[in-house]
Amino acid sequence: MAEKTLRIAGASGFWGDAARATPQLLKDGNLDFIAYDYLAEITMSIMARARAKNPDYGYALDFVTAAMKPNLKEIARQGVKIVSNAGGVNPQACANALRALIAEMGLELKVACVLGDDMIAQRDQLAEQDYTEMFTGAAFPAADKIASINAYLGAFPVAKALDEGADIVVTGRSVDSAVTLGACIHRFGWGRDDLDKLAMGSLAGHIIECGPQATGGNFTDWEEVESLETIGYPIAEVHADGSFDCSKPEGTGGLVSRATIAEQMVYEIGDPQAYMLPDVICDFSQVELEQLGENLVRVTGATGLPAPDTYKVCTTYADEFRGGTNMTFYGVDADRKAQKLADAIFAASRRTFKQLGLSDYSETSVELIGAESQFGANAQISHCRELVMKIAAKHPDAAGIGIMLKEAVGLGLATPPGLSGFAGARPSPSPVVRLFSFALPKGTAQIEVEIDGVTYEVADTPGQPFSAQNLQRPTGPAAPTDATVSVPLIKLAWGRSGDKGDKANVGIIARRPEYLPYIHAALTEQAVADCFAHFLPAQAAGKITSYVDRYLMPGSHAINFLIHDVLGGGGMASIRNDAQGKGYGQILLALSIPVSAEIAQQLK
Repeated sequence: MAEKTLRIAGASGFWGDAARATPQLLKDGNLDFIAYDYLAEITMSIMARARAKNPDYGYALDFVTAAMKPNLKEIARQGVKIVSNAGGVNPQACANALRALIAEMGLELKVACVLGDDMIAQRDQLAEQDYTEMFTGAAFPAADKIASINAYLGAFPVAKALDEGADIVVTGRSVDSAVTLGACIHRFGWGRDDLDKLAMGSLAGHIIECGPQATGGNFTDWEEVESLETIGYPIAEVHADGSFDCSKPEGTGGLVSRATIAEQMVYEIGDPQAYMLPDVICDFSQVELEQLGENLVRVTGATGLPAPDTYKVCTTYADEFRGGTNMTFYGVDADRKAQKLADAIFAASRRTFKQLGLSDYSETSVELIGAESQFGANAQISHCRELVMKIAAKHPDAAGIGIMLKEAVGLGLATPPGLSGFAGARPSPSPVVRLFSFALPKGTAQIEVEIDGVTYEVADTPGQPFSAQNLQRPTGPAAPTDATVSVPLIKLAWGRSGDKGDKANVGIIARRPEYLPYIHAALTEQAVADCFAHFLPAQAAGKITSYVDRYLMPGSHAINFLIHDVLGGGGMASIRNDAQGKGYGQILLALSIPVSAEIAQQLK
């Protein structure tokens, strides 16, 4: 008898991903599940505002209209099951819309929705319990400013829905990997104590949750990736022991290699030995990747610790206003001209503030894109002849942002020469949406699965306390004694970066195992802190190394860095050009580090 496996594909990595993914994956003809990930913290606040205007909204509408409607008949014909967090802040409405569509098309598919993550109705009670922000210690936000409160639920409710016969499962705010892990639990019967298997299933979900980022998208060696316009979406074939093989549909573009999978593995995981999920605490430090064939990679080696005793709960709330615009300059000393205009805009605005009795900006930002402003002290040019000036600010009052934007236009005829740009409507102020995360003790959530009016309760199991201080960390490689020739890090490593709230996660993977000792010796906490010092807050001066955590991942010959308070608030709370740290890996890869003369010669 053939081994029982589970073939699951990732068709969506964010709200707005390509609609072509679903038909492409169905054409593969050999799938058990398709998973869709739509949610981010800012997405939840957008959906919450939509629900406030219309009680039938608040979910990913295009999941129903673009992903399901054109493909439902083929989904039903093939018997492919669908799992998604498209429910957002209104999974019941999403499920009802799907049911109406299924009835209209004359199909027989059962839709389940997972309930219990939405805690907005408990807003006042939560505020009274003095929860503080888990990273900053800030006090709970004012109730009238809150847009959404959602606990990150796990995979067992998804598995329960599938066990009860659901063909399509819609969740609200679950962890991104939970829909994949839920399918694995259902297929293989894994229990809550199968920790290593749960960790592997979570890793499979983490690999496919961002769609083509695992198949050549956002890849360091981008020139190796063919036909981006037809890039294949990822497929994980999971085995009963938790190991899985990554691939993509035949005849599609993109690339599945050890490097593309490794980059996605390190993406936004923080501490790789304590990747905390509701069902298991994952350790990815010893994960090994093996190239089995063309566009086929086997993943093994993740291990698990018992589930934590808390849920992560994310609250989004409005705080101040922000706004900005892009303006281009070209000509000799374009960067100096742009800075001159930016200074004038802020000076003129502040003069108006005094006349109107408005307070000053709470934060301003000027970034000269093209003058290597993103590289700080490592910039390699002094002046440039062409750039985009991004100017932005935060202010307690929307009027303050409006004044800045008006001055940016009003000074258009008074600038140094070379100002240009693509004309359009003047930008307008928008609320700053901040994220407040806190730990909610388990045992307080009321988790349910609803299928066609029938409700099933799902146990909110307690979990165990966890402290990362008790982990045994891998020993770093001995520092080489023959590092005499400097070469660009990008010749030695692949890299991927992203955000964790106001923290940046930068993963660096050695191209060959023998490169890791040189990389580890060169990329100290001090070196990385120096590289990103221009992005750190002013209070970091003199102690910037305390803002960098370094984690070794020997199994994949990688190092993961977590850089704190480096994104200007992160997400929609930031006025940075790169508020999510997506390019930080490229900044680090641009460094040069010393290696042996032999390695340097090989690289030539």
